[in-house]
Amino acid sequence: MANLLLRNIGLLATPTGSTARRGREQGEITLLKNAYVLIKDGMIAAVGSGEVPAGMLENAEVVDVKGRLVTPGLVDAHTHLIFGGWRQNELGLKLHGVTYLEILARGGGILSTVRATRAASEEELADKAAKELSTMLRMGVTTCEAKSGYGLDPEDEYKQLRAIRRLNETQKVELVPTFLGAHALPEEFKNDREGFLRLLCEEMIPTVAREHLAEFCDVFCETGVFTAQESRRILEAGKKHGLTPKIHADEIDPIGGSQLAGEIGAITAEHLIVCPDEGIASMAKGGTIACLLPATSFYLGASFAPARAMIDAGVAVAVATDFNPGSCPSSNLQLTMNIACLKYRLTPEEVLTSVTLNGAAGIRRADRIGSVEVGKQGDLLVWDAPDLDYICYRLGANLVNTVIKKGEIVRF
Repeated sequence: MANLLLRNIGLLATPTGSTARRGREQGEITLLKNAYVLIKDGMIAAVGSGEVPAGMLENAEVVDVKGRLVTPGLVDAHTHLIFGGWRQNELGLKLHGVTYLEILARGGGILSTVRATRAASEEELADKAAKELSTMLRMGVTTCEAKSGYGLDPEDEYKQLRAIRRLNETQKVELVPTFLGAHALPEEFKNDREGFLRLLCEEMIPTVAREHLAEFCDVFCETGVFTAQESRRILEAGKKHGLTPKIHADEIDPIGGSQLAGEIGAITAEHLIVCPDEGIASMAKGGTIACLLPATSFYLGASFAPARAMIDAGVAVAVATDFNPGSCPSSNLQLTMNIACLKYRLTPEEVLTSVTLNGAAGIRRADRIGSVEVGKQGDLLVWDAPDLDYICYRLGANLVNTVIKKGEIVRF
């Protein structure tokens, strides 16, 4: 692999470190003018400003950035990437005031996608997701978490996770798999909650762990889905088998999910639209990262998570798309950044940290990606932008000029 040298960088903007940034530190990033970055064998070997040392020019592909902004590659730390079908038929229902939980109770929502996902083959699921990943890569996402959760039975959950494994072998965006078998109660178990909980804890979780199909175990802790007590049981089973806990919490009703996140040591609590003060305190104490999904609030016409209160309390905040066919049919992380700035009132510096280093920490990758530092993987973006403010200011536009993954320029 040839060395890659980026020179004449107008502004290099990056958080630093190998752990999530919390509190005031979330907005403290490194800004280098007239910078350069040298990548060797896919890893960042040198970062500096001013004149490029002559020795770095030898045996290197030199890219003149022409005064543009450079940042780390973006990390989308919460997606439901693998699914069959779409749910455009629900748009009219939502416009007429039918709520998310009402649609679910009618057999729509997640259950509609479950039927479509069960009907699709592993290859079909992978092919569909590959098209979306190509779009995401063009928009700067170089690493992406991907959840199961639309199978809700053993074989179809494993099928989703195998599709993720297949995609990791065939395209450039790095995928991090999460098992979300506890996404809803499947129709065949609507009169046997205990039976489904046993299936999750005694069969599905052990198999996922034994076959290394996922790194994390997630659960949808919500009214009409899984209680906080049931969520604890599922996540404890995951921990027993080596799966790190995550939790969908406080999206619609605050039923104790965020408090559980801190108590159980969840790496992330996700959504948190109606997170109470007690939940914020628990996450701060437990070191749980708040993975917030502002595009979902926008799409659903819901309120927005109390991001500023979380940062003020010392909770690290990550921001992700929640790409899925129902509540956020968008994989545009740049638009999500815009919304986070405008609705959460996060600064551009805080937003950058939320979609790079903190996102990486939320999927246990902060030691390797999420910042432009010596020893980190060479995942970088060159932007058609002079500074960070411009990215958060330009609503919905794809401002990425060049994507670099593992030290190689991605050719589209």
